[in-house]
Amino acid sequence: MKRPLSTTGLLCLLGLLATSACHSAGPYGYAPNYVPTDDEEKAASGATEYDPVMFQRDPDGWRKKKVTLFGVVTQRTAGPGGGAYLTLSVRRLEPRNLCDNANDEDSCRVTVSDKDFGVVHAVAPLRPDDDFGERSMGSGSLVRVFGAFGQDLDPNDGQPVMRVSTYRHWPRNFYVTRASAVHMRQ
Repeated sequence: MKRPLSTTGLLCLLGLLATSACHSAGPYGYAPNYVPTDDEEKAASGATEYDPVMFQRDPDGWRKKKVTLFGVVTQRTAGPGGGAYLTLSVRRLEPRNLCDNANDEDSCRVTVSDKDFGVVHAVAPLRPDDDFGERSMGSGSLVRVFGAFGQDLDPNDGQPVMRVSTYRHWPRNFYVTRASAVHMRQ
């Protein structure tokens, strides 16, 4: 004899379906393809992807633009106004993220090139959780920054300095480079 599904059973089933259908990539983008946050979407509106060759050809033109780039932090020191002064190895976002398991989005990691495309310095006001603690921004972190270049050049290497208005941060080991493809899948 078949028993009808109880109201409680039906609600549990609907809840399970809803949570599995609404998987979020979370703050670190655990998904097969890059998933920007709402703040990134807003900041990316009208922003130009940084191109080091084109910057060298027309630095004044680039200083008039809102710019975005991905970079791996190679050094962090204290910056003006309480911000962080970051040295970034510029990277390209890969079209697809690498995953340990093709059937588990939580195994996917934001993936950037292993080759760098130049050096940029950035002055960024850090959020408290990125400034201190286990997952703070430091050497080896990945950031996507949005901002504008001023007239400033780094006194040590002459590379441009960006004033950051918005950023997204991945602590060390929360992203991968293309080099990880030897043991991860797309």
